[in-house]
Amino acid sequence: MTIEGEGKLLRIFIGEDDQGHHRPLYQEIVRIARARHMAGATVIRGVEGFGRSSRLHTAHILRLSQDLPLIVEIVDTADKVDALLAEVDEMITGGMVTTERVEVRAYRGTPRG
Repeated sequence: MTIEGEGKLLRIFIGEDDQGHHRPLYQEIVRIARARHMAGATVIRGVEGFGRSSRLHTAHILRLSQDLPLIVEIVDTADKVDALLAEVDEMITGGMVTTERVEVRAYRGTPRG
């Protein structure tokens, strides 16, 4: 797969406890992106954050939070990102979803099975 030039970045801000199809939502989003042969997906785990409720989620040792913030990032063509978002949008019941245009300068590596 080759992706160069203009692309689209999808960021999904959710919590670790969010579920999609009876599994962690972040895992389900990555599974669907992989099944759609998208360029790639990364899940980033935050150490602290808050959202619409203003409830603080933290990894601080004295406040053991089970629901740490996560960001799922996916970059691909606009058409592929839009199609993915149409499929997963109904699973995202909380959090925030953003998209932005990006310029893909390099996409290297050999695909694995």
